[in-house]
Amino acid sequence: MTDTILEMRGITKTFPGVKALQDVNLDVREAEIHAIVGENGAGKSTLMKVLSGVYPAGSYDGQIIYKGQEQNFKSIRDSEHVGIVIIHQELALVPLLSIAENIFLGNEQAKGGVIDWDETRDGARKLLSMVGLKEDPDTLVTNIGVGKQQLVEIAKALSKEVKLLILDEPTASLSEKDSAALLDLLVEFRRQGITSILISHKLNEISKVADRITVIRDGRTIETMNKEQISEDRIITSMVGRSLDDRYPSRTPQIGEVVFEVKNWSVYHPQHRDRQVIKNIDLNVRKGEVVGIAGLMGSGRTEFAMSLFGKSYGQKISGEVFLHGKKIDTSSVGKAVSHGIAYATEDRKTYGLNLIDHIKNNTTLANLGGVSRFGVIDDLAELDAANDYRKKTNIRSSSVYQVTGNLSGGNQQKVVLSKWLFANPEVLILDEPTRGIDVGAKYEIYTIINQLAAQGKAILVISSEMPELLGITDRLYVMNEGRMVGEMPTAEASQEKIMRAIVRAEGKAS
Repeated sequence: MTDTILEMRGITKTFPGVKALQDVNLDVREAEIHAIVGENGAGKSTLMKVLSGVYPAGSYDGQIIYKGQEQNFKSIRDSEHVGIVIIHQELALVPLLSIAENIFLGNEQAKGGVIDWDETRDGARKLLSMVGLKEDPDTLVTNIGVGKQQLVEIAKALSKEVKLLILDEPTASLSEKDSAALLDLLVEFRRQGITSILISHKLNEISKVADRITVIRDGRTIETMNKEQISEDRIITSMVGRSLDDRYPSRTPQIGEVVFEVKNWSVYHPQHRDRQVIKNIDLNVRKGEVVGIAGLMGSGRTEFAMSLFGKSYGQKISGEVFLHGKKIDTSSVGKAVSHGIAYATEDRKTYGLNLIDHIKNNTTLANLGGVSRFGVIDDLAELDAANDYRKKTNIRSSSVYQVTGNLSGGNQQKVVLSKWLFANPEVLILDEPTRGIDVGAKYEIYTIINQLAAQGKAILVISSEMPELLGITDRLYVMNEGRMVGEMPTAEASQEKIMRAIVRAEGKAS
């Protein structure tokens, strides 16, 4: 019989006015991959914060038994001391330090109180190779994308003598290729005797690697399934309390004339003036059309979108942007917004929201003129607008005065969408709109996208999940190494065709 490494018994955690966890039970066996699933706000991350000491002993009720001994962790250091390491969904890296410095931060490779930089760099290279990252250890974290930053977080966790590794949405920012490599890494850890707890909304990944799955709903344990019992339908039913007959809501497209067009768009790297990141891209989106951009991580999709939206990325930007056939100036964010272009960033916590402010102020941020009179904000008009969009996008909160940072990921994403919907754009660029969101909230986001398309909006969706692009778009572009290497109607597309376009392009380049 496999030994149990961890038991959590009767865990109850209460915040002011909210019972986040109620009598939750969890047992994890040695050298297994144990997945925890549930909708956003179900209590998964809260449970892991209790386990790791983020919420110290005494702030919750219940018992934690690790390797047969009851534990009362007062901090993360206490849990790490016994081999429990957690990688949070929110990245905890220092942007202006190097990758190597971040990996060994708090665990410096020193001799006689002096950091050994050769050992630091060599150790970082070994750890980076374990997670499939080929970056120079001296590269500043601020100069790499959010997906690569996630891999640095994982490398940092591996630098510690980990026995139980907790990963909260580790593949949320990764391409399918990099996600597969990470899952293979977890399988390898299992062979080495390392136990992993995996929190993920990607049910196909969980079904592939998990030995057992525990479902949490509304702060309670619903059930634990063994590998032979796992199916996506059963997981979804347990998670949301109902079956989702179709993962993607159906719609009948009503596609009109070209609304948005980009011609010969080129962008150079913000730090390296001679490195061309975006190479002569042509693209168009029609009225009522949902167009997807597929590509591997590093293909340039986000850089392209950011450079279009007020030149938020890059330098030496050239090319033309047309709206309804007329050339427009998008050289600043204000100008882009004034022309009816909205960009919902992939990194909602850093660029999409003011996390310390409430829903009301976030909702109107991109269109303050819509709630102002003679340059003065009308508080009642702002309140009406926020309540209206809270209802339209089904934001689950106590009120529009709830602090945005305290919302679940899915509800934060709905606030981002509300902000841009209130600005009433003609063109919406949605960069990873469902990253880190559960299947129930994803369905709601897809429904909102469908409604916007039905209103005649031109919508451009960037996503690392190919099934998502195939499920919600009308037409697809394929991007690789800063170029558009394929275009096809979604009805004629498949994951194989997309990958074939990428591989063919790489073959021509080599």
